[in-house]
Amino acid sequence: MPGPGPPRGVGRRRAAPGGLGEARVRGVVWRPLTSRKMDDDDDDIPQLSSHTLAALQEFYLEQQQREGMKTSQGFNQYSIGSIEEDWQLSQFWYSDETASRLADEAVVAAGKGGRIACVSAPSVYQKLKEQDGKDFSVCILEYDRRFSVYGEEFIFYDYNHPLNLPENLLPHSFDIVIADPPYLSEECLQKTAETIKYLTKGKILLCTGAIMEEQAAKNLGVKICKFIPKHARNLANEFRCYVNYASGLD
Repeated sequence: MPGPGPPRGVGRRRAAPGGLGEARVRGVVWRPLTSRKMDDDDDDIPQLSSHTLAALQEFYLEQQQREGMKTSQGFNQYSIGSIEEDWQLSQFWYSDETASRLADEAVVAAGKGGRIACVSAPSVYQKLKEQDGKDFSVCILEYDRRFSVYGEEFIFYDYNHPLNLPENLLPHSFDIVIADPPYLSEECLQKTAETIKYLTKGKILLCTGAIMEEQAAKNLGVKICKFIPKHARNLANEFRCYVNYASGLD
């Protein structure tokens, strides 16, 4: 599993807790109660606060709404949110506007017939697939195997093993690489940078925290852009885009 490091938001890429089960809802950890006799004077029985109950209700309502969308005739498997964020995998999807802007930038940068690699940036991949009629190809390198529903374009990727890639993924075979390392740590950026430099012919579009500006320049020779990316759920960390070419993000 990927190593430690400050996450992009509140989640960490780690296995889900075991035992009776836990649900992390809006930052609240809820553990189901075990069956036991309830005595009026038993002060040890945990009670859910009104805030926790409200958060749980909101969480399950969202779940029901998403399931309803998936069974509807108009469901788009490439829409952002069709695969839900897993905060424990440090997943925080971009807003629709940001994903569209980054996808459009990638298409222009790649050029006609270009190849685009999305490294740990699934919402950009999804937005690119909504433009599937255009003349480019794209693949997604991602740790979360739920994205294997996208078939041959999915490539399992663990940043701890940055060059553990399929043999058919040739070096310097992509016109642009878009990457969003899962953690705001020097180690994570360094290892992801190895993957980026292996894949790209030259152009790099990196999305990470503003605090990583110096490390991004050191590892990839990229400079910060004026465009400020947004997430569907606001993050505490200031996020920025970085490129090493003349882009449309300034």
